[in-house]
Amino acid sequence: MAESTVELTAQCLCKQHTFKANIAQSSLPIKAVTCHCNSCRHMTGAMYSSDAPWPADDAGEEEVLNSTLQRYVFSERITVRFCGTCSSPMFWEWPGKSQDKISVFTGALANHTDPDVKDLVQFTDAMFVGDTLAGGAAPWLRKPNGAGGTKTRLWVGQMNESEELPHDWLPPTSLPGASKKSNLDQVALRCRCKGVDLVLQRWSPELENEGETSAASWIIDPDTHKGLGSFDACDSCRIASGVDVFNWTFALFRQLGFAGTKTTTTAATEGGFPASSTELTSALLAQERDSRFGTLACYNSSPGVYRYFCSQCSACVFYGGVAKPQLADVALGVLEAPDGARAEDFVSWNFGGDMVWRNDIAGTWREGLVQSIESEAEAWRVERGYPKNFYRVRKEKEKEKEKSTGS
Repeated sequence: MAESTVELTAQCLCKQHTFKANIAQSSLPIKAVTCHCNSCRHMTGAMYSSDAPWPADDAGEEEVLNSTLQRYVFSERITVRFCGTCSSPMFWEWPGKSQDKISVFTGALANHTDPDVKDLVQFTDAMFVGDTLAGGAAPWLRKPNGAGGTKTRLWVGQMNESEELPHDWLPPTSLPGASKKSNLDQVALRCRCKGVDLVLQRWSPELENEGETSAASWIIDPDTHKGLGSFDACDSCRIASGVDVFNWTFALFRQLGFAGTKTTTTAATEGGFPASSTELTSALLAQERDSRFGTLACYNSSPGVYRYFCSQCSACVFYGGVAKPQLADVALGVLEAPDGARAEDFVSWNFGGDMVWRNDIAGTWREGLVQSIESEAEAWRVERGYPKNFYRVRKEKEKEKEKSTGS
């Protein structure tokens, strides 16, 4: 009797590129590694990259290698293959290897609702945690395989070649909390290849037009002026970044500026960075565009929605749309904050709060991962003594009000 197999599908966001491979069900779960190095964060726009060997035969490997996917030479040993239209990173190419020449970004893998493939991916190792300075996403990825699953091994640098951290390792706690203000006025925003080179300024009341309803009221901490840091499980964000759970912070487009400049309330009219997603899209598509935009490009991922990315290294940079044109979702991985990958001097993280777009992964193999990240983020928040952030406090008050009104 032939052994049953599971078909894996890797697909980019615009569906221009689709690849399939079969794996014996007995070989599941496939083993994945997360990399938290500075380069991976700036190349994905996420807090890390995540990949696993692509279980294709020789013909399947050649299909990927000979495809029209764009190439970005990441290092002497490895090349990223991504879609040039929507920016989705899909594979790592390892030219010097005789076996496993390619590995797939786990975020590119399609969801499976078959109960027999609930454990499709097992995250075994997290490497280059040392690059994050304060742990980055490692605290909420301590148990990505569920309560009874295999624990992830943490490495300061290269896997199996650097110091291994204990599983219960906790990063430094002497960092600004959600309720503490910072003197940092702006932070650099760059992709891996530095083709996108911008700055993000801390929000201030002067950045909003006079008479404008406060667009920042739900995304900016009113006391610290830090932007909300969120956890996002939506299908589009994971495919566009190659990472299963994405992290955004939020800002007004008026907080953005070109490197070496300071944003102003009149930035758009004084030759500065566009003050809305509508203006940014028009500027990027203009016949004679400003050279300071560098490699920044955009993709219309759904009606009225634009994803902005680096056309050279594939990094997610912004998300914006016509519904709230003045607001920018900023990819956390492209921030270069002096206090580390989480940029806590600039970001108020919603640790332990409900992850957005959870319905996208309901009933799939990613549901356990999302539940684990939520619970681990909350456990770490409590261990660290990190207060609930402004957004979570507000949401919990709203729920309490609804509950009392309903009763």
